[in-house]
Amino acid sequence: MNAHAERVIRTIRAGCTDRLLIYNEQHLRHVLTEYAEHYNTGRPHRALQLRAPSDDPDVIPFPAHRIQRHNILGGLIHEYRQAT
Repeated sequence: MNAHAERVIRTIRAGCTDRLLIYNEQHLRHVLTEYAEHYNTGRPHRALQLRAPSDDPDVIPFPAHRIQRHNILGGLIHEYRQAT
């Protein structure tokens, strides 16, 4: 169990908290909540052929239409979606 906990902590530090200035506990909770939501729903997974869990299976992975960038955590992470 310790190895799993260390891996999660390393992932969060490398992908999120090492790049931000956290100024209080409330800010840290907000950042971790938003990062966990992105990590569990919007991030590509190798087991899903580099698709995110929240992706629609009927959508082509690389759409030919315009793409819109959506910032997460003030621009630290970028998610891309098909523009409507």
